Amino acid sequence: MGKARLEAFSDGVMAVAITLLVLDLHTSASTGVPLGQQLVEEWPSFLAYVLSFFVIGTIWVNHHMMFRRVVEVDRLTMLYNLLLLLFVSTIPFTTSTLAEFIQDGGEDARVAVILYGSVSFAMSVCFTLLLQRIFSRDLIRQNIDQRSRRIALRRFGVGLVLYPVATVVGLFSPIVMMVGLIALALYYLVGSSGVIPEEWFESSEHASDDRIDGAV
Repeated sequence: MGKARLEAFSDGVMAVAITLLVLDLHTSASTGVPLGQQLVEEWPSFLAYVLSFFVIGTIWVNHHMMFRRVVEVDRLTMLYNLLLLLFVSTIPFTTSTLAEFIQDGGEDARVAVILYGSVSFAMSVCFTLLLQRIFSRDLIRQNIDQRSRRIALRRFGVGLVLYPVATVVGLFSPIVMMVGLIALALYYLVGSSGVIPEEWFESSEHASDDRIDGAV
């Protein structure tokens, strides 16, 4: 089946999720507390917002890169994508929970850290499964050799290791974990280890048409 509906649905879910993040940023004139002081006291919410904004933004960018050269999708690809969106849609909840409890510390803060880290790890698993499925079923429009496929999976699979490591660090210092996750999101966003390197897509735009004609 075509990929248009999968991409449109995914874009919609991510757009809603990234918009909901801002609802946890608030101030109030009725408290009598100066605005500047309120902004300072709300720093966990702002830090958590920045973190999750870049996480969802990075997911959207990499999702676009992954599917830009996909010709078609199958049922299992759609299932993996649906699981990815399941965890993406929980990010506003895990973000607000993390921002609310990290300042006080204690057991609740550790649970909030584990919750956020678990969702991040699950998203990394789903993304890796998506990429592996696209490669294994040859859903991409150009032929990619096995070595290059392994490199891509290994590069993107870094998150499978770093997200659990960051979560463990967060049990001792949630702030360090959050800064580390922002750095990891930026690394995937602008670094050289994206889902699929751009140079792989320098083939002719007619590649997909040739494949479809050949299939017919």
